[in-house]
Amino acid sequence: MSLVLDPAAQDLLFREARTAHAFADEPVTEEQVQAIYDLIKYGPTAFNQTPLRIVLVRSAEARERLVPLMAEGNQAKTATAPLTAILAADNEFHQELPRLFPAFPQAKDLFFAERPAREGSAGMNAALQAAYFILGVRAAGLAAGPMTGFDFAGVQKAFLDDDHTPLMIVNIGRPGENAAYPRSPRLAYDEVVTTV
Repeated sequence: MSLVLDPAAQDLLFREARTAHAFADEPVTEEQVQAIYDLIKYGPTAFNQTPLRIVLVRSAEARERLVPLMAEGNQAKTATAPLTAILAADNEFHQELPRLFPAFPQAKDLFFAERPAREGSAGMNAALQAAYFILGVRAAGLAAGPMTGFDFAGVQKAFLDDDHTPLMIVNIGRPGENAAYPRSPRLAYDEVVTTV
């Protein structure tokens, strides 16, 4: 095997990990979420931008506002998950660029002065960070249930503002009984990779 990562870690992050649809009744602590973020913040993005914003839905009141905004098939699992995170892109991420990318502080104004450019970059780079977040959840020994089946405008209105675009909602916790479907097929290397 030509991978450096330990096979057990490969299994934890990829081969044995599943999207969870049911969770054990065990809380996800603030310390666990902090450890996840402190790991995933090092994932690469363009210009070291950090547009991902995470809203942790912990209170009963917030969950009651969120569940009706979920697609019908996502409501029950969101209502019972130990923790739910709303992942969003901050379209004003460029304000932090001079601090986050001191090698080229003028990138803020040179590339991101216009809102459409910021939205495109924020969406792509926050999506990268969302993928890192899912891997971070797995690295913490937890399961993630990412979903895009929800009322995007409703979630933005209820939990965000006009400068933040929702990307996905992730249920987090220890997997419960029958938490995941069997592993689905994947495309083979030669179906995906072309050499030119």
